[in-house]
Amino acid sequence: MFPVARAAQSLVARGIQHTAVRQAHHKHEPNFHDKYGTMVLLGGAAMFSAVWGYVFTKLGIAWGVSPVGRITPREWRE
Repeated sequence: MFPVARAAQSLVARGIQHTAVRQAHHKHEPNFHDKYGTMVLLGGAAMFSAVWGYVFTKLGIAWGVSPVGRITPREWRE
């Protein structure tokens, strides 16, 4: 390994170790995401599904219907 790369790797490893030690001494308090994260995610998924369900039902698209044989070309105008 190059000396610069080795020094950078040791700095990164030391930083990770310091972070792990600092977090180990902290008492973990639930934050907003711990308390409400799942409910916000489920609420967003429900809202997403409801809105797109409404849009798809109001568009009036006939799904899976082939237009072959139903559409006839117009006469060419010169």
